[in-house]
Amino acid sequence: MNKLSKLAFIAATAVMAASASAQSVPASRQAVNDNWVNGTGEWVWMNGTNELCWRDAFWTPATANAKCDGALVAQAPQPPVAPVAPAITSQKITYQADALFDFDKATLKPLGKQKLDELASKIQGMNTEVVVATGYTDRIGSDKYNDRLSLRRAQAVKSYLVSKGVPANKIYTEGKGKRNPVTTGCNQKNRKQLIACLAPDRRVEVEVVGTQEVQKTTVPAQ
Repeated sequence: MNKLSKLAFIAATAVMAASASAQSVPASRQAVNDNWVNGTGEWVWMNGTNELCWRDAFWTPATANAKCDGALVAQAPQPPVAPVAPAITSQKITYQADALFDFDKATLKPLGKQKLDELASKIQGMNTEVVVATGYTDRIGSDKYNDRLSLRRAQAVKSYLVSKGVPANKIYTEGKGKRNPVTTGCNQKNRKQLIACLAPDRRVEVEVVGTQEVQKTTVPAQ
């Protein structure tokens, strides 16, 4: 066999091998593309590992074939993700008056300010609608006196929260005096013992109502 015959034989063998390794994806089913097909236009020629199609001289990214160049084909736009509605939250926190104030006083103690610092931080972390501070006393003393004392304590809580950046127009105060006690059975004759027993009645309740953004969890793409 002369040299030209050998070269022709090698070329024919290479063409047959390429045809044998072609994907069974009829060209007629493909979108218009600029990839090499066999002589009858039935098969798109691919490389030996069937990963890429052979491209002709007219190939551009715009004519990429999804079966051959999937990464280059424009992906369908994803539907917009609906925003997550903020969750409405309501929380009532009860502070013992003895932790905030000295007995029969309405001036905040250092420990009381520390507790309210934590509350102010929580309030500022949400879209606050309203804050209600309600003061209570024990049953010792007159109704009128206790109503005024409980209101002064609620107002002291408001003033401190405002100093920490909570809007004043969103904080409401109320003094309920000795009403709505939470203790039972405090009948001690000794005054100090009675005051100690009635301590839970001396309190300030702070209710915070507002909305808080729901944290979205991002799932990594697979």
